[in-house]
Amino acid sequence: MKKRALLVYPSYPPHTFWSFKYALKFIRKSSTFPPLGLLTVAALLPPDWEVRLVDLNIEPLRERDLLWADLVMISAMAVQRTSAEGVIRRAKALGKTVVAGGPLFTMHFEEFEDTVDHQVLGEAEVNLGRFLKDLERGKAKRIYPPMGFAELEKTPVPRFELIKIKRYASMNVQFSRGCPYNCEFCDIPLLYGHKPRTKSARQVIAELEALYHLGWRGGVFFVDDNFIGNRKKLKEEILPALIRWSRFRDYPFRFFTEASLNLSDDEELMNMMVEAGFDEVFVGIETPNPESLKEAHKTQNYRRDLLKAIEKIHSHGLVVQGGFILGFDSDPPNIFDSMVEFIQKTGIITAMVGLLQAPKGTKLYQKLKQQGRLIKEFVDNNTDFSINFIPRMDYKKLLLGYKKVVEKLYSPEGLYQRIIAFIKTYRPVARARYRLTAERLWAFIRSIFVIGIFDRGRKYYWKSLLKTLLKKPGLLPLTVTFEIYGYHFRKIYRAQARKIKEILGTG
Repeated sequence: MKKRALLVYPSYPPHTFWSFKYALKFIRKSSTFPPLGLLTVAALLPPDWEVRLVDLNIEPLRERDLLWADLVMISAMAVQRTSAEGVIRRAKALGKTVVAGGPLFTMHFEEFEDTVDHQVLGEAEVNLGRFLKDLERGKAKRIYPPMGFAELEKTPVPRFELIKIKRYASMNVQFSRGCPYNCEFCDIPLLYGHKPRTKSARQVIAELEALYHLGWRGGVFFVDDNFIGNRKKLKEEILPALIRWSRFRDYPFRFFTEASLNLSDDEELMNMMVEAGFDEVFVGIETPNPESLKEAHKTQNYRRDLLKAIEKIHSHGLVVQGGFILGFDSDPPNIFDSMVEFIQKTGIITAMVGLLQAPKGTKLYQKLKQQGRLIKEFVDNNTDFSINFIPRMDYKKLLLGYKKVVEKLYSPEGLYQRIIAFIKTYRPVARARYRLTAERLWAFIRSIFVIGIFDRGRKYYWKSLLKTLLKKPGLLPLTVTFEIYGYHFRKIYRAQARKIKEILGTG
């Protein structure tokens, strides 16, 4: 039976480092990425259904959209919970059938049993078909529990044509799901398994071709949990295909992804990634304290020279973004100073420092539950000064220390020092070419006024640009981007600083 499905992606909280809210204004974009999960769900729906998508991060949800729909389908992560609950309330008030899935509902399904009509949990490729068959027969169940993991070689090309493509800063695709590691605080193995499952080169190229023919030119994020989880397939099939395609299309996209730090051990892999068009990689470094790494079962980082590993990745033409965590039981009293010192030495500009959280179902969650230390539910936002368990370190000391870290890192002077350190180790590849677009020109001009003239840290903006021009002038566009990121971090921090005062009762 033909249906009209409204796919709704809830909004992210406005004041989070991950939103890049203030950075997006420089390029006149509304959101960083489109909702890849919902676009994949759209491709799995019956071909005769009418489908619309509303991403609340770029546009409001109109009542006429809800009235149009037979089904309101929502996918969300824990950090989007408040927005998702609002969508559910509005849809139910209009008498609409609500279908929900994604990490938020998969991990917390019991909390939505009274408000959501049907919860399709786990991976859509596995469970959505079962729901659709039951719906056709008029016997759809309220809950479809996870039924194992999907064979990604059967996953269709996401329906990118449903999005307002010009409203996003980057596009996203996926090669694999799952991660071979077992970090104590991570819920990826629960959601997607330990064994990386992969798409074929044909599928990956088909997704890139779809974006290319929609007119996209710019960044494409491989959203894999760990892009290098299956190195054999990556080296023998995926990267060679990407290299051929990028050369054929004259490098229309710049790629970036997430990978474990042991990427630094494989020079061949790094070289192939760069040749394919990758220029940035997010790495979970977590902490410079070995005992905390050991506690977290971060085996791929333990007993490794972290500084040299990061320097090696930089030297191969890949910009490192880093994730860092404070609040481990093994963190010593001086962790805040050592964290700042370490990050400043690495030259990692986008250093995302957050407080440890315990996602439901993880080994950390189970441990803390047994110890009676859990205090509230996980919200999937570790950069808003919240924590969902009782830390071993005094709570106020931890918050004040965290405040000190982000204050120093995101200050204009701190950013400038990291840019200098970055310039020393980063080696751009000869193939890399910078295409000046109207968007980038506008971002540069806006940065001059917003950061270079009106911001309190303007002198460091000009020092960064001058130092880059003198040392490595080819990196000037990158330095401007870094300054824009730094501006975003400062704006978010200033907003969040008020929150910590409320938490501590100091203002």
